[in-house]
Amino acid sequence: MKNLSGQVGRFKNVALKQSQRIAGKALEKKDQTTGFLEEVGNLTVFFLRFWKELLTPPFELQETIKQCYLVGNKSLGLVSITGIIMGLVLTIQSRPTLADFGAESWLPGMVAVSIIREIGPVITALICAGKVGSGIGAELGSMKVTEQIEAMEVSGTNPYEYLVVTRILATTLMVPILVIFADTMGLIGSFIGVNIKGDVNIFLFFSQAFGTLEFIDVVPATIKTIMFGFVIGFVGCYKGYNAGRGTESVGKAANAAVVAGSLMVFVVDMIAVQITDMFVK
Repeated sequence: MKNLSGQVGRFKNVALKQSQRIAGKALEKKDQTTGFLEEVGNLTVFFLRFWKELLTPPFELQETIKQCYLVGNKSLGLVSITGIIMGLVLTIQSRPTLADFGAESWLPGMVAVSIIREIGPVITALICAGKVGSGIGAELGSMKVTEQIEAMEVSGTNPYEYLVVTRILATTLMVPILVIFADTMGLIGSFIGVNIKGDVNIFLFFSQAFGTLEFIDVVPATIKTIMFGFVIGFVGCYKGYNAGRGTESVGKAANAAVVAGSLMVFVVDMIAVQITDMFVK
């Protein structure tokens, strides 16, 4: 009887520990679901507040112009180098394959369509997500930690209008311009790549390149870059504006802005490609 009661007691302990483990996992999943829903709600409120502040005067035009200069000018050198390398590498890698089929004359058109339609916008947006998005997240995060945002509210300044709206507008306006510049530099890099093993006139090269392009290649890609700029600025501002109180929150905000911004670039690109494909058909 003693052995039987001891075995029953052990079974009870095992069952109790197992039930506690299951209950702990259930509570953990519940917390994760609650946190996800709370994050979605905060994003929605932040998004709606942006449009409200955007359409409500006064408008911070001077600060918007300043942010446009910072976003565009500070990214211009990196975008230029990346664009040239992008066009050069794509041309050098594609030339042997086209040469096997005797289709080297298609090279300028193929590179132009590839760069302008997909490669240029996505790579430039990823560069901006890494450089601009992280800068916005770190800047607003440091202002949150040092309580500068609260000080602006006390002084009567609308920190959301001054800090968030201006930066989102700046990225929305400047990323398409940077993409156009990167596309141009990419075509110049392609021209250099073509002339490494050949001798092609620059006017002939660009006439072949632009002669291949169609409306469906240029306009959807331009609209897509506007969305890229918006999500990069929005994610960077959201992560920085809602950073925690500790100093480590600045680094977390910058890192989260880069990761989430890059992910959103791919999501927007996937949606844009699907929509464009529907119109083509």
